[in-house]
Amino acid sequence: MPTTSAGRKLPNIIYMHSHDTGRHVSAYGVAVDTPNMQRFAEQGVVFRQAFCAGPTCSPSRAALCTGMYPHQNGMMGLRHRGFSLHDLRQTWYTTWRDAGYHAVLGGLEHVGLRARAAEGLGHETDLAPRSSRGQDVMTGVVEFLGQKHTRPFFLDVGVFETHRTGKAGSPVQWHNGEESPVGDPRYVRTPPTLPDTPETRLDIADFHASVTRLDACYGRVLDALEKSGLAGDTLVIITTDHGIAFPGMKCSLTDHGMGVLLMMRGPAGMGLDGGKVIDAMVSHLDLYPTLCDLLGLPTPGHCEGKSLRPLLDGSADPAAPDALHDAVFSEVTYHAAYEPKRAVRTTRHKYIRYFHDGAQTVAANIDDSVSKSLMVGTGLLTQPMQREQLYDLLLDPAESHNLATDPAHADTLADLRTRLDDWMTRTHDPLLAGPVPLPPGGQVNRHADASPSEQPITWEAFDPHHP
Repeated sequence: MPTTSAGRKLPNIIYMHSHDTGRHVSAYGVAVDTPNMQRFAEQGVVFRQAFCAGPTCSPSRAALCTGMYPHQNGMMGLRHRGFSLHDLRQTWYTTWRDAGYHAVLGGLEHVGLRARAAEGLGHETDLAPRSSRGQDVMTGVVEFLGQKHTRPFFLDVGVFETHRTGKAGSPVQWHNGEESPVGDPRYVRTPPTLPDTPETRLDIADFHASVTRLDACYGRVLDALEKSGLAGDTLVIITTDHGIAFPGMKCSLTDHGMGVLLMMRGPAGMGLDGGKVIDAMVSHLDLYPTLCDLLGLPTPGHCEGKSLRPLLDGSADPAAPDALHDAVFSEVTYHAAYEPKRAVRTTRHKYIRYFHDGAQTVAANIDDSVSKSLMVGTGLLTQPMQREQLYDLLLDPAESHNLATDPAHADTLADLRTRLDDWMTRTHDPLLAGPVPLPPGGQVNRHADASPSEQPITWEAFDPHHP
């Protein structure tokens, strides 16, 4: 059995990730029924201020598993729309396999690794469920966990929940049907970016029902770990790609889009237990170097993040917002349509810069829903696009009052402009040279197309057997 540099047996690792969940679970104070994730949080560590490196589906996941920003690793748009990584050898799966891990895929991965697995560039074993729907994925995952394991495993568990299904003609789009009932809209609270109306309450209630179904899926994995006797030897990560699929959230560089749930639990001695809550800003980019650090493996030189270990072992103050980073960065280039923008977030301020032409919201980058229809119908697309945005995150946590033109904040604006410019230069952001072209075969909507953003989207759109 492979061991760490300190001679300790390498732990198993399970990486569980969902679509579009943001921080909408009970461990982050949201009134939604997620008992399994709540129990997990109380046993492990919750990062309250975790952020993705790109609030769209494939770019976020690609950044997490390479430790690089999307514009560095090549995944500047959606995998199923023609985007891909520059070099799959830069993913963490290469590191795990070289260290002796059995790299296993259960469900979706959405960065193109499945298509290259035969070349040794992804997973060694594919559990190949018939769809990426959570309960289908869990059947194979639970069976795998019940088997005898001669090597430590890295198990990638990706599920389609809580992505909208986009069924034509359906007023709500959260996998509803006989086996997935709708939510109760009477007593829900809408997010701060949405008006409180019957339509939005219905939409949020059905989303919450989808989150509860996601929680049940994760519960099956956690229960199987306990039953198999593997829980004490397994490091588990639970996260999502970005914010929830509502206007002003997913594909947005405000905290509503960048903010993600991130919870971890691990074997004794790693600092991943005890129900701790960490308030320091962290990034998805930190996970790769963190696992390397905890496992005693060298961190690849291309990784942009930092190990979270100082926050776990107490050598850095977990309550200090800037204990690990004084700033984190995030980006969007392509989603359903071209919308290049970049952001830098400090513990106090957020600066967002738009690089595309056009004077309105890019409607195609908002997932279709009753909430979107309501807001578009009441003038969302006529709102002027502010090319530079500056927000005070302590006095304006909803990021609704742009301070970029306020002379009182000129020094802060200048500082964050410089930070963003320096980051783009250091990381060789192609936006510095002008508009970023589509890759060969890439497909996106017209810039201002208000038609469905990702229609039709079904579980089969993320079929594990489709490259």
